[in-house]
Amino acid sequence: MSGSVASVTGIVKHFKGLDRPALDGLSLRIMPGRITGLVGPDGAGKTTAIRIMAGLMAPDAGELTVLGGAPGTSLGDLGYMPQRFGLYEDLSVIANLELYAEMRSLPKSGRAETFARLLAFTDLERFRSRLAGKLSGGMKQKLGLACALVKTPRLLLLDEPGVGVDPISRRELWQMVAQLTGEGIGVLWATAYLDEAEKCDEVFLMSEGKLVFGGPPADLTREVDGKVVRLTDFPQRRRRLLTDMLDRHDVLDGTLEGRSVRLVLRDGAAIPTENMRVAKVPARFEDGFIARLGGGPGGTSPLAGVYRQVEPQSEFAIEAKGLTKRFGAFTAANDVSFTVPYGTIYGLLGPNGAGKSTTFKMLCGLLTPSEGTGVVAGHDLRRSGAAAREQLGYMAQKFSLYGDLTVAQNLAFFAGAYGLAGSAAKAAVQRVTEVFELGDMLGRNANQLSLGFKQRIALAAAVLHEPPVLFLDEPTSGVDPVTRREFWSHINGLVEKGVAVLVTTHFMEEAEYCDDTTLIYRSEQIASGTPDELKRQAAELSGLEDPTMEDAFIAHIEASDAARLEREAA
Repeated sequence: MSGSVASVTGIVKHFKGLDRPALDGLSLRIMPGRITGLVGPDGAGKTTAIRIMAGLMAPDAGELTVLGGAPGTSLGDLGYMPQRFGLYEDLSVIANLELYAEMRSLPKSGRAETFARLLAFTDLERFRSRLAGKLSGGMKQKLGLACALVKTPRLLLLDEPGVGVDPISRRELWQMVAQLTGEGIGVLWATAYLDEAEKCDEVFLMSEGKLVFGGPPADLTREVDGKVVRLTDFPQRRRRLLTDMLDRHDVLDGTLEGRSVRLVLRDGAAIPTENMRVAKVPARFEDGFIARLGGGPGGTSPLAGVYRQVEPQSEFAIEAKGLTKRFGAFTAANDVSFTVPYGTIYGLLGPNGAGKSTTFKMLCGLLTPSEGTGVVAGHDLRRSGAAAREQLGYMAQKFSLYGDLTVAQNLAFFAGAYGLAGSAAKAAVQRVTEVFELGDMLGRNANQLSLGFKQRIALAAAVLHEPPVLFLDEPTSGVDPVTRREFWSHINGLVEKGVAVLVTTHFMEEAEYCDDTTLIYRSEQIASGTPDELKRQAAELSGLEDPTMEDAFIAHIEASDAARLEREAA
């Protein structure tokens, strides 16, 4: 296509064992000096399309031009950042750059200048000697970007670079890439974060290997203008109202926003206004995205339908009392305290490396606190760790199942790990198989599944024994918005059954589902409260009239940094 750095016309790709093509007649183009977004549900074909453009696999049919020729013929002008961290974790930052410079045949005479520029660009100069495996998620992604840019490309392919990265680091990544387009580089940015897609110059939306939308993001948003409402001042529990609304045929989608419920309506919808206030609100790109895909999942969770009613065994389901963890001279978490009642969700928020996961692991019994205590379902982790762990279900930040085992073998293993045996284990596996519709996958190895299905199975494993407490460590990282909604419908349903949930997340819209939150930064709790309270505090700090949770996250971090600098200057 004239003027483009890459064009794809009608490409098709089949994989053995799949009943439909991974790509089915996909057409798109990438223009120089512009950021082109590639979005779609998990398994839509985004990574397959990028790998074909990078020359890592060939299409079965269709036409493809990359940098004026066939894929793989202009590698010197192509930068590629894969979805998974593709660097060498046992090498330092500078050693990774050296390796990529060698692979890209960068002349030795210019390397020092190039490395200095990239380290300054990514703010990694002070970490040049640190092993890549010791970097935070955000710093790993910055290093991955630096390695992709070790030889300035004309085309940059980014496969979900923001996965597992906190909002501040994602904004920094975005600013870096936006700066590159000013130099004329064409960028393809595949993402599960639709606020990122909304900033792109052009967006291509995929579903089941096909293109369902292509154009400026605002064009998709306009399709749902006037169809988005916010419900407030209602008497019932917000989760109950959201569930009821999502089960209506005239509601396309719905989410929680603090105490309010936000809905996307179908044409002609008539939402009852008694006992609540209904106000139209501006549409977002995500609303158009969900609408184009036919709407989100319903509100009633089949998992909650078969789950036991939890009867509290103690005043609080989770208690953190002055939890502190030191690794030598480094304090990873300092004096963290909070309580989580049964039937509520508590969110641990914070940037990469702030201390969230350390706090999380202490409460799971995976780390021993240096000071303080943790109590789960009435069991002190120091004295009754085994009893406490029997009362919780744990979903790890990284995919925690065994890739070389089948789905059935994984479920059987975790049933045993949670103390289930014989007929009880068999019944539990059968129950989650039906709830999560895993029947066709039981014989497949876990590492062959898409990320969305992996997360579904990880949740199924965590609830096999119907625990009263769930620990969810970034459970939807890298998962598309439709799958995230399905996941949260289950969590909301379990909370209505009395389950207590502790969650860490980098999706700030997910923080809206929490009843209470605490923001951890530099190992300290810097702000706590309900999502609405944090947003009100952020409005005072930033002057924003109607801040989002992401705005609140950034405002509190910036206020903490300012206060620290003031103390250091005093």
